[in-house]
Amino acid sequence: MTTTARAVVVSTIIERSPADVWADVRNIETHVTWMHDAVEIRFLTEQLEGPGTRFECDTKVGPFSLTDVMEITAWEDEARMGVRHVGLVEGTGEFTFRQVAPDRTEFRWEEDLAFPWFMGGPLGAFLARPVLRFIWRRNLARLKARIEQT
Repeated sequence: MTTTARAVVVSTIIERSPADVWADVRNIETHVTWMHDAVEIRFLTEQLEGPGTRFECDTKVGPFSLTDVMEITAWEDEARMGVRHVGLVEGTGEFTFRQVAPDRTEFRWEEDLAFPWFMGGPLGAFLARPVLRFIWRRNLARLKARIEQT
């Protein structure tokens, strides 16, 4: 039995075009450079991008460490990247890119995750939302700084 954390959504405005933001984010293996909770990524497929790409991501949140297995489910250049989580934590996630002005992009990150009973059941799911939101806001601040510096 799992309990769902229900959509955790964070977003930021990056002072670059969707093409510039996409050029950085499409490179999945570099996500560990801006995601505090992502420790290492290992590809399980020969392809490194696009639907069907599968990879493992060693993830650490506080005292919890796990290997998250993910598959890319959506890939629209400069628009969105979707992922399905399989393994201990299950669910879906999506990055979307929306131009809000010339050289300004809203980067939105949404995740809908389910946790197994041994990760706290309903209480774990309840507590996960603000913790994940905090971590992912920090991640987006790092991504914003990374992209705007180039």
